[in-house]
Amino acid sequence: MPISRIYKLYFSSNRRYVRALRNLLGFVPGNIHLYQLAFRHKSVAVPVKDGIKNSNERLEFLGDAVLGSVVAELLFKKYPYKGEGFLTEMRSKIVSRAHLNQLSRKLGLNELIQYDTRMINYPSKQGSLLGDAFEALIGAIYLDKGYVFTRNFLIGRIIKPHVDIQLLEQTETNFKSRLIEWCQQAGKEISFVQTENAEGDSMKIFTIDAVIDGEVYGTGRDYNKKSAEKIAAEKACEALNVL
Repeated sequence: MPISRIYKLYFSSNRRYVRALRNLLGFVPGNIHLYQLAFRHKSVAVPVKDGIKNSNERLEFLGDAVLGSVVAELLFKKYPYKGEGFLTEMRSKIVSRAHLNQLSRKLGLNELIQYDTRMINYPSKQGSLLGDAFEALIGAIYLDKGYVFTRNFLIGRIIKPHVDIQLLEQTETNFKSRLIEWCQQAGKEISFVQTENAEGDSMKIFTIDAVIDGEVYGTGRDYNKKSAEKIAAEKACEALNVL
């Protein structure tokens, strides 16, 4: 980045925000607006066009794809003699919502996220707030700096210092079974209900709600119905602190 551009950022009206990001990420952002968007939850976003809000959801979608690609490559090289099933399971553990929430807390992303503070009183509505922001941040870095930079950032500043892959290898992450068992012990009724996709979503994506005693505690979306149920169960476990 040109020195003049860095100078303008450090002495702009966003200088405190730029410095906070520099301390957090280890580099000076180019397009500051991308990062501001990455930390804006839908609860405080406003519609901009055709009902689409200026929230971090689109960046989250992009960041999820980039993160999955980087982790897949890393695992492919780390485990040259492991099969597809093992690699898929390990990737799921690393990019699971519960794990991304933990990483977000470690990095201090919670200090930057903009959201409706009333959500604090409703754990089921908080869901994957931190993990979503983490993925949106990756999406912002990708658009701002490119894939190679983002890959190096993820591996060097996130995965190597903060992710214990060996420990995750031994960790059980069957959130659906864990959630069902918890509900049985607590005497609660649980069901996984398929709902209609958001308006304008033309792709064949399954949307599943984890419903406990009539209240939605987690929603999962995926091209595979079982995967969507797992995501919903994971988010519900996070909301209920069943980890």
